[in-house]
Formats: sequence, structure tokens, C-alpha cells
Amino acid sequence: MWQDWLLELLKGFGKLFLNPVFYLSFLFAAFLGVTRVKKERRNFTVRAQNAYFELKQLLPLGLISGLCVSVLSIGLVLVVPMEFIIFTGVISIVLVLIGKTRIMSPVYTAGLGIVVSSVSLFYGWDYFLFSKSNLNSSEYIFPTAVILLGLLIISEGIFVRKNGVNGTSPRLKKSKRGQAIGIHLLERAWILPVFLFVPSGVLTIPFEWWPMFTVGDQTYSLLLVPFLIGSKMEIQGEHPIIAIRNVGRNIIILGSIIIVGGAAAYFFPISSLGFVLVAIIGREWITRKQRNNEKNKSFYFSRKNNGVVILGIVPDSPADKMELKIGEMISKVNSIPVQDKNQLYKALQKNSAHCKLEVFDAHGEIRFVQRALYEGDHHELGLLLIPDENVHGNEAV
Repeated sequence: MWQDWLLELLKGFGKLFLNPVFYLSFLFAAFLGVTRVKKERRNFTVRAQNAYFELKQLLPLGLISGLCVSVLSIGLVLVVPMEFIIFTGVISIVLVLIGKTRIMSPVYTAGLGIVVSSVSLFYGWDYFLFSKSNLNSSEYIFPTAVILLGLLIISEGIFVRKNGVNGTSPRLKKSKRGQAIGIHLLERAWILPVFLFVPSGVLTIPFEWWPMFTVGDQTYSLLLVPFLIGSKMEIQGEHPIIAIRNVGRNIIILGSIIIVGGAAAYFFPISSLGFVLVAIIGREWITRKQRNNEKNKSFYFSRKNNGVVILGIVPDSPADKMELKIGEMISKVNSIPVQDKNQLYKALQKNSAHCKLEVFDAHGEIRFVQRALYEGDHHELGLLLIPDENVHGNEAV
């Protein structure tokens, strides 16, 4: 018995490398990195993170989350039809090719995969590349898929909350009054590999009380499926860490609601599609709420009368080594008050070998940082700032 399970796990893992979504994910992450660097150089003549940053974020957290979801998937025996896997993959590929990162949330990819699979099984469609699932009680498949959808949504929330706050991209834009303001953009993709049961195979499950085991001939295969999850949001009205974590928390709450809905759908299978609709509406509401909050708040990264707000920091620069943070405000440089980028630069020239900064953190508390400056230090301090008025170019200080 255990030999069959081990063999199926190995075969399922190997099939990961036959899935085009797996390879396309790496190309898409590389594309996001290159695009980001080009836009940052256009704004600041220097990039905040290197072009490989998005690639480095693609897998690590996804592997950990995928292991947790896989344990739940196997423990709860989450059986889904092959149609669901195929359609979810096709939808993900289409969204990648048209560059729609914002709607690469599982509520759209997996949610629409559930809807199309339902239609496919209802009408008994057959396909050139694969045959329709042999399901005698397909109504049980979709409550299971809704539970899986909830787990994927929770994973998205964890990705956004834990990883999305790292390395957001600073940008410049014009306000309605024509003033330069700073924004932060989160645009990222993650791979979540999950082991799922698909009908037909050699595995049998001993727990006959579980409702899933009325499906088909009660034999299953294990398949490692890569789910590509993307997120995109623009922050201008509050600190990006606060805004992103709030959105991540709301996504996790939505996923928890959908899991409860999937469990309830076992008793009313027809309600499965209703919970998919709830997931899509809920995710759109989270996006709209975040956008409305941004519109109703004053610009967080804008010119101030009592200091210079840090919009971004070049990694491994003196500013990074002094542990300066995005969103902090520099009020004095070498004991000289500064109100804009030009004044900050001139104050630095007063002592080219050493700098002492008076900084207000995100909570309004003052602290002092200082460091010796050496010839060849990368981009002076390595600060990305709002440009002064009537200045067309903008470089790192």
C-alpha cells in the first residue's frame, strides 16, 4: 500500500515539469523584473532592486505554503477533475500573455476554472488532448474545489502580507495639480505547487465515511499542480507596509469564508458556483476598498515643509547600511535643516567624509544616524527622493 503512495507521489512530482504554467511563471517573473528596472531608471536613473528580485521571490514562500496546502489537500482528500486543472492552467497562461497581473488572483484563475469545469462536465464535452473525467457523482467534486479555492485565496493573502511588503517599487507621478508625488507599486508573482487527487489511478482511500468516496470508481492519482498567483496594487496615501498588510489580512479572511462555504456546499452542491461568485465579488471589494482609501487620503510621499521624505533606498548603499527606512523623513543633515533634495545635497557637501542625519520615523519619533562616507560609495547616500519643483531630471542622492 505505502509503495503505491510513494510511487504516485514521485509520479505526481514529475508531472510538475510537464506543466507549461511552471515554466511560464519564471519567464513572467523575469519580465516583471526587467520592466520594473526600466521604469525605475526612467524615474531615478538608478534601480531600487536588481532585475532578478522578482525571480528570487517566485518560489521560496510558495514552496513552504504549497507544502502546508498539500498536507491539507491529502489529509482532506481534495479530489478535483482534470478539467479543473487544465482550465485553470489555460486561464493563467492567457492572463500572463496579456500581462494582467492584478487578476491573476486564484478567485479568477481557479474560480473561473471551477465554473468552466462545471459547464464542461454538465454537457459532457470531450477533448482532443484529454478525455472527460469519469465521474458518477460529479456534484461532490465542486464543493471540494471550492475548499481548495479557499486555501489558494488564503495563500495569496499570506504571500501579499508576508512577501509583498518587501521590495515594493518606488515611482514618480504627477498629482492633479501638477506636483510631483511618490507612489509605491507592488506587482509580483508567486508559484504555489500543490498535490491534488484526480479521479482514476491506483490509490484507494480506506475512510469510507468521507463523502468524496462516492465519486467514480474510488481510485485516484496524485498530481503536483503549480498555481501561479499574481498581485498588483498601487499605494500613495499611506505607508506601503501598512496598506499591503491590510489587504493581505482581508484576503486571508475572504479565503476562510470560502472554505466554510465549500464545507457547507457538501450538503447543497449547487451552491458551489454561488461561493465562487462570492469569492470574485469579495476580492473585487477588497481591491476597490484599497483604491478608495488611497483616493481619500493625502499623498504620503510628497514634498514636506519640515524635511525630506525617503521614497526609496538603493540596496547596499550607505543609506541602507545606516538602516534608513522608506517613509522616514530627514529633517537635518550635518545639523543643517533641509526641506528638499537640493538642500539635502548641499548639506552633504559641507562634510564629504561624514554625514549625520536627524530622522523622524514612521511613528514621528526622532532618531540620529551617522556614518563615514568613502570615495566610491554607491550613489552618494543611495536615497530616492521626490524631485524639487521645476526640476525635470531626478537622480539618487
